[in-house]
Amino acid sequence: MVEDLGHYKYRGARALVLLHEREQHHFLNVWREAKAANVALPETTDEDYESLETLLRHVLRAGRGYIVWICKQLDLPDPDIRPAPEPDVIEAEADGYLEHLLERWRLPLAEVPEERFEPATYVSNWGTPYCVEAMLEHAVMHPVRHAFQLEELMSASRPTL
Repeated sequence: MVEDLGHYKYRGARALVLLHEREQHHFLNVWREAKAANVALPETTDEDYESLETLLRHVLRAGRGYIVWICKQLDLPDPDIRPAPEPDVIEAEADGYLEHLLERWRLPLAEVPEERFEPATYVSNWGTPYCVEAMLEHAVMHPVRHAFQLEELMSASRPTL
């Protein structure tokens, strides 16, 4: 980690921001392994799973969406994160976009005191109520879940001896 974000008022938020960063990097590494292994995603009607590129875009786009939602709920300025690259260029632009995303994630929550993270709940973009801390936890787990999915698909596609 470039810096430890020691200036955060609420250490819980600091931890979740840094965990999100770590897990996004891990997901991208696993995604690259899956791409190199030519892993096929299961058939589905979900457009986020049409290809490995759409899955990568989904995870990066969601990373943007979580912090934009959090800032909105806390009446903080928009974090000014550009939209995720389109599937046809996402592989080439993933590193630069991820660094931009994570740099912008580090900024908005530094001065927010612990009491603002819960117990108030807000309705997510998909209709589920979350407190801000729970949404941060969700943001950490999202790339974890997709990395796990890809790791299982790679494991299943390896020949057995």
